[in-house]
Order: sequence, then structure tokens, then C-alpha cells
Amino acid sequence: MTAPTTFRIGGDLEVRRLGFGAMRLRPETARERAECLAVARRAVELGVTLIDTAHLYGWGANEDLLAEALHPYPEGLLIATKVGIRRTTSGEGWRHAGAPADLRAQVDEALLRLRLDHIELLQMHRLDPDVPLPEQLGALRDLRDEGKIAHIGLSEVTVAELTEARAVVDIASVQNRYNLLDREYEPVLTACEEAGIAFLPWRPAAAGTSGARSARIAAIAKELDATPTQVALAWLLAHSPVILPIPGTASTAHLEENVGADTVRLTRDQYDRLNRLTSLPADG
Repeated sequence: MTAPTTFRIGGDLEVRRLGFGAMRLRPETARERAECLAVARRAVELGVTLIDTAHLYGWGANEDLLAEALHPYPEGLLIATKVGIRRTTSGEGWRHAGAPADLRAQVDEALLRLRLDHIELLQMHRLDPDVPLPEQLGALRDLRDEGKIAHIGLSEVTVAELTEARAVVDIASVQNRYNLLDREYEPVLTACEEAGIAFLPWRPAAAGTSGARSARIAAIAKELDATPTQVALAWLLAHSPVILPIPGTASTAHLEENVGADTVRLTRDQYDRLNRLTSLPADG
């Protein structure tokens, strides 16, 4: 099976479909920082053109690290970030932050950290249940109209929320949990396909850890001279042309393994066998 290797987010931001999630680049020592910088740079060397980050990842530290590693950014590199969550000193350590003033402040902070004059893809990390959705998306629409962001995305939304959001502003991407063995958000993926919206699955490389499902993935990996992780990512790329996997790692070796997944070609039989895995029990 062959699948397109690129996708145009929002109709104009062309990226390689297999991207990189920077969430795990959270160094605590100088040595770890050097390793994380090397991973980010290696991703670009390998041809990755979509990198996903967020204010939540280290409360801005992840954005700082990417700027240190990659600025001035090479032409064609898209760094997407997320807003809508703030750090707190109580409770779970965070709160929703979907009020317009919060969103404006976080966008300005992201521009400074990433050393950008505008953000090509700005995503809501979570919708704020205490702020009417039209106010949240209206604030991002205003920021788009002011030139601070170009395209707007959502994360962890239902079909109904996506529909409501699209009535307020154009939505270019959706980032929901989704992988070979976890397809709870298949209806959201279908809605994205119908609208031409990029679907960025987080936790995309899950390939099973035990039982029959793991064994069947491993068998197909052996047939292809690939790894189970590469098979799981290759299935995503074959499953829908709007899927843009963003596997994350802090290891150069794992990064190279992940990026190599887009050279793995599933046969129709292999794809069908993988499709049927969700009908098996997790430990069966």
C-alpha cells in the first residue's frame, strides 16, 4: 500500500506527514539538555518538517529549548504549539486557561519563547469548560486576524465540539489520542477526513505490550524487517491521508526508528490484519 507523504495543513502549510512530538524533551541536567538539543536538530536533519510543542511542556521550557536548538528556523519547518492551560501551585498543578485574556497572554509568551513574529499553527490544548466555546475560539480568531497566528487547531475534542468550533472559526487541525490499538476517536478522525482537517494523533506509537495483539504486530514487523513501533506508525499513515503522527522521544536512536516508519510499506493483507486487532482482547 502507498500513502501520500505530505499534507497541507489549512490548505497551505505543506509538511511531511510523519512529524515529531517534542513533549519528552524536558532536560533536568546540562548533559540531558545537550542530548535534547541534539534530538531536535537530528529530527530536522532527517527531514521532519512538523514539530509539536506546548506551553504545558515544562511551562514554556520546551518552547525555549526548540528555539535554542533550531532558531533561525530552516525554511519549511512548522513548529506548532498549544495554549489553554496554566500552571498553579495548588490542586493538580494546572488549570484550564481559556479566557480571552489568558489566551492572548500565552500566545504573546509563545511568540517570545519561539522567537517568532507569528505562529503558523496554534492549538487549544484543552477547551475550558468554564468559558463559552465561542469566546475561546473567538479570541483565537481575533489573534489570527491580527496576524499573530495563521491557523487554529484543537486537542482532545468530540465531534460535537469540533462542529461547534468550526461554526466560529476555521479549524486546521485536531490532536486527539489515537493509535493502532486505541481508536476511541475514530468518529473524530472521520469528521476530519470529511473536512480536510489534519488529525495529529498523540501517543501514536502504541504497539501492544502483551498477548495476541502484540504477537501479531511482531509477526508483521518480522515480515517487513521492521520494528513493531514502525509497523504501528506505518498503519497510521496508511489508515487515513489526514493523519499526521507526531511520535515523541528524547533518544536519537528512537527518533531515527520512528522517522524510518514512513519507508515501511504494508501489503493490503498486512493492513487488514492490523485493522482487526481491536477485536481481540488486550491480553488475549
